[in-house]
Amino acid sequence: MREILSPADLVAAADGDVRVLWAGQGLKDRNRAWCAGDAVAVVAPELNRHDRIVVKGPIDDVAPLVRGVLGIVGPTYRPFGAEPLIREVVERIPELSLRATFGWMETDEPPAETVTARWLADDAGVAELLEEASPTSYAWPGAAGVTRWAGIEASEPSARPDGADLSAPEPEQGRLLSVAADAWSAPEVGFIAGVATLPSARGRGLSRQVCAFVTTELVKRHGRVGLMVDGGNETAIGLYRTLGYSYHPVGVAQL
Repeated sequence: MREILSPADLVAAADGDVRVLWAGQGLKDRNRAWCAGDAVAVVAPELNRHDRIVVKGPIDDVAPLVRGVLGIVGPTYRPFGAEPLIREVVERIPELSLRATFGWMETDEPPAETVTARWLADDAGVAELLEEASPTSYAWPGAAGVTRWAGIEASEPSARPDGADLSAPEPEQGRLLSVAADAWSAPEVGFIAGVATLPSARGRGLSRQVCAFVTTELVKRHGRVGLMVDGGNETAIGLYRTLGYSYHPVGVAQL
């Protein structure tokens, strides 16, 4: 196996694989990458809250590369990649077990949306919203890798759409209703996390507006955007598909 030492060499080795480029993070700090044959493995500490080894390539090259990289970086790192590949890695390396499967979604096209979302001047109110709407969120204000937040605030009370919870009180004017974060973005790939909307404000298309805004902004800056989603969350997957995202099943293994 050979270590990849420059961002340009990693871009060449990735051959367009968005997850590999995302994991590289420009090879800054402790991010490292190796290749062997047609396989690439990128070590990304604390990427989206976990130590990851993001892999691509044929299993005959990937399996020994994963063994070698684990021997260097230690047991806290989790192999991550396309679900069929990770299942094969687990079969080849008995010390590993399949930890989880979920979805990776990506796009390189800004959605054609009219939005009222904007970048927030600070993080005020974001933690309060997450505590109520998404307490298991990986992205939180002040967390390492979380760069900035976009959101929509309550203005004057408006008519509620059909299906909305009419018993829920209107949030006070100026309170955040929906947010999303620019988090763990790499030079070549933006990343969206922390998408959440207050329960009392759901059903109004606010998450769609915030995600459309952040997607457009990150495509402009990075050229493409990725995010992770629960494979069983058809509502979220459907929303992201309408914004131009494609779905790719992924898996993660652990020792």
